[in-house]
Amino acid sequence: MSKPHIRVVAAEIERDGAFLITQRRPEATMPLLWEFPGGKVEPGETDEQALARELREEMDIGVSVIERSLHVSHEYDDYTLDLVVYRATTIDTPKLLRVHDYRWVRPEHFDRYQFPGADQRTIDALLAD
Repeated sequence: MSKPHIRVVAAEIERDGAFLITQRRPEATMPLLWEFPGGKVEPGETDEQALARELREEMDIGVSVIERSLHVSHEYDDYTLDLVVYRATTIDTPKLLRVHDYRWVRPEHFDRYQFPGADQRTIDALLAD
């Protein structure tokens, strides 16, 4: 029996050499781990629509999607995650609505934060560029 596939989008938002990362809430799956902001794509949504909705719901920020950065498929025990990362911009200041915390982090400091498997692969790819 094959595992369910979950499509998730995330925003790679850079400002002055630092990237926006968010911390999952304590009650979330994989609690308190860090990730690029984003979430699940709902039926009938484009990736861009899902990304805009998720960032508005999580932090009350609007984003402009620039381009697709990378796609990572990652096997977890119960499902396969298809994570598509988009370069995006925002001029808004994030608010803590549905995230525990957020930080602007320079790539050389990513190792100070613990990321879920799929997100770690994204960080590794970003650092390789």
